[in-house]
Amino acid sequence: MKVLLCTGGIGSGKSFVVSILQAMGAPAYDCDARAKALYDEDSALLQEVVALTGREVLTPERRLDRKRLAARLFAEPKLRERIEAVVHPAVIRDFGRWKAAQEAQTLALPAQQVPFAVLESAILLEHPQYRPLYDKVLVVSAPDELRVQRVMTRDGVSREAVLQRMTSQWREEQRRAAADFIVENDGERALLPQIDSLWKRLI
Repeated sequence: MKVLLCTGGIGSGKSFVVSILQAMGAPAYDCDARAKALYDEDSALLQEVVALTGREVLTPERRLDRKRLAARLFAEPKLRERIEAVVHPAVIRDFGRWKAAQEAQTLALPAQQVPFAVLESAILLEHPQYRPLYDKVLVVSAPDELRVQRVMTRDGVSREAVLQRMTSQWREEQRRAAADFIVENDGERALLPQIDSLWKRLI
């Protein structure tokens, strides 16, 4: 099964684009959502994270306080690198299991019914060692100021907090340069015709 990496900066709308692709018939794996789930499902992974960050990232119920961890990771780049070195391999292993299950389920279907699987990640493109995981790259792009406004509204956070998150990710021009396909989610161009055209090209 071919894999399309769907990526984009925070506030670009990549999750919405992925939801449309899912509705059209493509199975999708959300790296961020699965990483959060693995913190609860994989006790060894949680122990490794706590060993790197300290117990202050745990709730009274001994579960991961994701907001507190995220705040530290955005503020401490070196810590973020150490955490990613632990979390990324766990997510990649989980993705491998998911992909194998998807391939088993779709083996008897005509190829055009499930032309590809979608791998959704904000940062995977920034790590060349994971390039073998996917075949093509779709970048969902939006102007920086629009992304800032979207995240402020969505998460109820300050402009400064959004800008801090954005500076921890690739710049828009870096992602666009690495893209095989680009969907413009700038609020001016309609999304559905762009995604329909993408689907036909991938088939």
